[in-house]
Amino acid sequence: MKALVLFSGGVDSTTCLGLAVEKYGADQVLALSVYYGQKHKKEMEAAEKIAKHYGVLWKQLDLALIFADSNCSLLSGSTEEIPKESYAQQLEHTGGSPVSTYVPFRNGLFLSSAASIALSHGCEVIYYGAHSDDAAGNAYPDCSSAFNDAMNQAIYLGSGNQLHIEAPFVNWTKAQVVKKGLELGVPYGLTWSCYEGGETPCGTCGTCRDRAAAFAANGVADPALGGESFGRTK
Repeated sequence: MKALVLFSGGVDSTTCLGLAVEKYGADQVLALSVYYGQKHKKEMEAAEKIAKHYGVLWKQLDLALIFADSNCSLLSGSTEEIPKESYAQQLEHTGGSPVSTYVPFRNGLFLSSAASIALSHGCEVIYYGAHSDDAAGNAYPDCSSAFNDAMNQAIYLGSGNQLHIEAPFVNWTKAQVVKKGLELGVPYGLTWSCYEGGETPCGTCGTCRDRAAAFAANGVADPALGGESFGRTK
């Protein structure tokens, strides 16, 4: 096994998966999806379908207990409602602090856990889909370039120089991520991004707004909302 991909079933991580499969081949890629106490399991259901589409090994990890005391609005035990605003609008209310959908040190925990699993499977690299739009304004500080560099160094040193991180989109916008995914034939029609767990995406939460803008910037309709599906068939 060459690569482990942290895989939520959303746009960014699915594009990462497409990149890894393109580079290493499906038989050399492990997709790891993490349940952390979300209000729904739509992402996990999407991840399973996409893993089958690519023919990669798929594993699930339950870390919900770690976040049991958090009141992050994404979590099932939260008393907070998921904001129906863009991230820029939300940051106007936070005074520069992370938004309410920031799960405390989530990517740090995910990457550390993934490192152990990756080493156990002989992987050389962990891919994850952090991008600059999420890091902007400190909305999600664990998506920043500085955070990625620090975690990469820690994992490389802590693994005895066996394992490193690839965050190919850390300096890209989401529109650039989608552009690359369209070139790769990523099956965006199978992905799920919405923070709500309804039958269809809500269209108003921060991630729905970002996703819609990214597809619009590429001049295509979002296939998850009835647009043309661009995924390659197997």
